[in-house]
Amino acid sequence: MTVVQGHVKTFYQILVNTLLVSVMNFTAWFAVTFWVYLQTRSVFATGVISGIFLVLTAATGIWFGSIVDGHRKKTALQASAFASLLFYAGALTVYLVTPADEFHDPAGVQLWVLILLIMFGVIAGNIRTIALPTLVTLLIEEDTRDRANGLVGTVTGTTFLTTSVISGVLVAFDGMRSVLILGIASLVLAMVHLSFVTIPERVVVPGETPDKGGVDLRGTLRIIAGVPGLTALILFSTFNNFLGGVFMALADAYGLSLVSVQSWGLLWGVLSTGMIVGGLAVSRTGLGRRPVRLLLLINVVLWAIIIVFPLRASIWWLAVGLYLYMLLMPYAEAAEQTILQKVVPYERQGRVFGLAQSAEQAASPLTAFLISPITQFVFIPFMTDGWGARELGPWFGTGADRGIALVFVLTGIIGVIATGLALVSRPYRRLNSRATAEQAAAPVS
Repeated sequence: MTVVQGHVKTFYQILVNTLLVSVMNFTAWFAVTFWVYLQTRSVFATGVISGIFLVLTAATGIWFGSIVDGHRKKTALQASAFASLLFYAGALTVYLVTPADEFHDPAGVQLWVLILLIMFGVIAGNIRTIALPTLVTLLIEEDTRDRANGLVGTVTGTTFLTTSVISGVLVAFDGMRSVLILGIASLVLAMVHLSFVTIPERVVVPGETPDKGGVDLRGTLRIIAGVPGLTALILFSTFNNFLGGVFMALADAYGLSLVSVQSWGLLWGVLSTGMIVGGLAVSRTGLGRRPVRLLLLINVVLWAIIIVFPLRASIWWLAVGLYLYMLLMPYAEAAEQTILQKVVPYERQGRVFGLAQSAEQAASPLTAFLISPITQFVFIPFMTDGWGARELGPWFGTGADRGIALVFVLTGIIGVIATGLALVSRPYRRLNSRATAEQAAAPVS
């Protein structure tokens, strides 16, 4: 099998289409989290939402990867959009026929039916997330793929910039109705646009043994095990996401404890420019010749930021910390994607990306499900009228928001220690050598 490359214009069209769909999905994700918190005032409920989302992401990643590998890329992208469209249409129906008062109960059946339908629509969009890095391999020459991955990060940042503003404003003034109507219209437009885009497919060399279709988990695991250090990279990312589940489950509750929902949504829009700037920086400079080392060093800095910004109950500390976090995230994401694109055969990349997504997200649901009640019933009382409030309160502050902040600080400390150990481990030195060798062998255009 050979890979068709050099279709830069097609790649740009897919990026634009992805931007439109991602705006819809992230708007739904941000909006339902904001809306549920405002309806129920329950940190536990928002944590459970994050947990459900991550469980579904982990459970579907391998299957979605096999869809990407086993079908034409355009078919996979269109199927993803169509599935999301159906789920959002169902969610809109439930929202319109349910009395508004029934959504105030955090245990209400109608509330969770609506949440799950929206969540299924967002999860269906993960097919596109898995397909996009394989399309970078298909359409872009190897020596510039790291820069193309940077553009993917720019699209992600632009998505956050747009959706945080849209979701905050729409939820504040119209609940979920306009969010779902906008989502349905965006998906229809994206499907029409993609129907006019021609995506070249992989070319099979005569006499080549075809790849085994289906999920083929055993074969995918053999591919991963055959690359020195790749299993360790996935395990490291899994542990990182285990800790990241804390941030995902509590970030909105922490931000909304400091400012209004409108301000929080607008702030996310400003902060998301950091991902745009970071992605553009990657697209211009690339990642250098040691992407594995860069990935780990970036993670040290990211966890250090998680330690510092919660030290004061200040929206300015939070804003500066999150902006730096957003600025560096495209480097970490582009580095991981570039490593996998270098060391994994193209015909397996969908399944490897899907397996990596499943493995990395599998730990986060446990964190999200556990950390919300632990924060609600342990850390918040601890920092409100417990020992922590008496002993740490004079300099750290007291109250519910400081309980959440203390969880962030402890998580960041664990993350720094874990990443430091990874930097000096043998598996990562081996993977770094392999990725560096692949970089040196890449043709220069």
